[in-house]
This record gives sequence, structure tokens and C-alpha cells, in this order.
Amino acid sequence: MSYVRETDGGLAAVRRLLILVSAIVLVESMFFAVLAPLLPHYVDELGLSKTEAGILSGIYAAGGLAGAIPSGLIAVRFGVKPTVLSGLAIIVGTSVAFGLADSTWVLYAARFGQGVGSALAWTGGLAWLVAAAPLGRRGELIGIAMGAAIAGALLGPVLGGAASLVGPAPAFGAVAAATVLLGAWAWITPAFLPREEPQPVRAIASAFRQPKVLSGFWLVSLAAFLLGVISVVAPLRLDELGWGALGISAAFLISAGVEAGFSPFLGRWSDRHGPLAPVRAGLVACVAVSVVLPWVDLHWPALLPVIAAGTAYGVFWVPGTPLLSDGAESAGLELGFGFALLNVAWAPANVVGATVGGALAGTVGDAGAFLLAVGACLVTLAATLRAGLVQPLPAKEPA
Repeated sequence: MSYVRETDGGLAAVRRLLILVSAIVLVESMFFAVLAPLLPHYVDELGLSKTEAGILSGIYAAGGLAGAIPSGLIAVRFGVKPTVLSGLAIIVGTSVAFGLADSTWVLYAARFGQGVGSALAWTGGLAWLVAAAPLGRRGELIGIAMGAAIAGALLGPVLGGAASLVGPAPAFGAVAAATVLLGAWAWITPAFLPREEPQPVRAIASAFRQPKVLSGFWLVSLAAFLLGVISVVAPLRLDELGWGALGISAAFLISAGVEAGFSPFLGRWSDRHGPLAPVRAGLVACVAVSVVLPWVDLHWPALLPVIAAGTAYGVFWVPGTPLLSDGAESAGLELGFGFALLNVAWAPANVVGATVGGALAGTVGDAGAFLLAVGACLVTLAATLRAGLVQPLPAKEPA
């Protein structure tokens, strides 16, 4: 461990910290998922092209990438509380700016800033929780926090739908006020201070010698890439087919809900048969739904492949995240750097998926964007079939 408690309040303190960190990752995930129902609104109000809409969608992840390494550095050098407080402060300011934005460049800047703030809050919050957690309960507590992240992904489209009705300024202003309260709560919560000489940044590069890090990094990146594609193309396609912000919100809400319900099954499947089994099944499902989706152009039926794609594209989070975190731990990475590595994995891939997917949809049509998704899945499937993306884990007997 590289952190030491300021005070020790026992398990009750850990439970309070769990609630705080869960609230933080819920807010971060909500901001990540909020944009889909609002994209048609900004396309109409500001005259954005599909390429520009893709940039707006992907620039949040670009901010997450920009903040990934600094978040790890702040966490290991100054502690987790300053990391969290810095992230929340940035989220407050950029949320107000996003709500009041009346130009494309202000939207870009505010959305980028939200990504930077989320990287700081996410890295600091999860490192804080793991440092406090009893060794035998870390997985359980991280699982609860990830459940809060999924809840945030569910609430994001709801917030976006509300913003389309009442206006972005009141909706994002209310969330900024709630984030201020989270910051006050974090301020008075006992923190963990750096105890040892902090690791150099080059330790992150050394971690890639671990096969689990490489495999987990690719799977997380693939999920982020695919979700980047659909987060731009699907809302604009549904809008063209007559679905408003509330219909788009419902599609993404249902998709996130199905993914959340399906994740425990995927986790058990991966535990018992190794991660290759759910990865291969997910790749086949992604290819199938990506081939079908651009050709469904009827009002009601169009919702079904969007929901199916959103669910299938997120399959790789479940085997990818544990592989990446286990590999980082095996490589001896500090907690702050370990969670920063997760941001480094998803952020650039999401940027590429959103921007390139949006550009292809605008130039050659939606089929071009989903053909890109098919290509990424087929390359990964070929890797798993020929060389094995990861070494399968030994099967476990059912409890």
C-alpha cells in the first residue's frame, strides 16, 4: 500500500467512503452518457455536421485522456483527496459553461473540461476506496462502485432528455450544484496520504510487459471505440427516423439497463471458463448487429438494433477491466497509476470511434461507420482464434 490514513474510523468510515465514491463515479458516468439525446438538439441549434457532432461526442474522452496521467501523478504525489477535489471543481465549472454555451467552440471546450475533471475524480475516488478497503473486500467494494457507474450511465440519457425539455442551463446548473455538495462532503472526509517515494511515470509503460495488461487494455479500448461509434451515429439516425430526445433517451436507457443486468452473468462466465469465451461470443454478436443496424429504416423497428448494439458493444468491459486491473497490480503499479491506466485505455479509443464514425457517417453513410465497427471486431476475433488474446483461466467449480 502506498497510502496511509489520516484517521481510522473502522468499517463505518469505509462504508461512508464507499457511498461518497459511488456518488462521484455516478456523476462522472452520468456526464459521459448525457450527450446522446442532446446531439440532435445541438445539430439543429448550431448547424453541426455529423463530423462535428462526432467531435463533440469524442472530445469528452479526449479530455479524459489529457487528464489520465496527471490524475495518477496528483494521486501518488499529493494524495487522493486533492485529486478528487480538483476533478469535482473542474466538473462544476465546465458543467455551468456547457449549460450556457451558445457556440460550437464553447461546447467543445466545456465538454473537454468535463472529461479532464472526470479523469481526476474517477482516478482519485477509486484509488481512495481501494486504499481504505480491507484486503479481502476490495473486489466487493469496487463492484458496488461500478454498479453506481452503471446507474450513472442509466441516468445520463434521462438528464439529457430533461435538458432537451427544460433547457441545458437549468439541467446542468442543477447537476453542478449537486457536485458542489459532493465536493464539500469529500472535503470533510478523512483522506489517505502518500507514504512512500512515488513511482515514476515510466512505471506505466513497464506495466505493458504484463500480458494481462495488454489484453485488458485492448478489450477496454475496443468497448470504448464501439460505444464511441454508436453514441454519434445512432442518435442522429433515430432523429432522422422521427424519434425525439425522449425516444433516444429511452433507447440508451434500456440498453444500459440490459447491460447492467447481463454483466454479472458475463462475470461468472468469465470466472468459470476464462475470458475468451464471453469475448468471442460478444464479438460474434457485435458483428451481427453492426451488419443489420444501418439497414433498418422503419420508425419502431429501428430502436431494437440500437438497443442490441449498445448492449453488445459493452460486453468487453466485464472481462477487460479485471484483466487490466489484475495486470497492473501484478506489475506493481501504484493505485493512482493503475486507475489512470484505465482512462488511458478507453479515452483515445472513444475519441477515434466517435470522430471517425461521425466522419464516415457524414461522408459515405451510416453503413460506413458500422463497417468500421465490424472490421475492429473481426480483427479481434481473428486474434482470439489464432493466437489467443489472453491465456484462459482455469475453470472454477460452481459454488
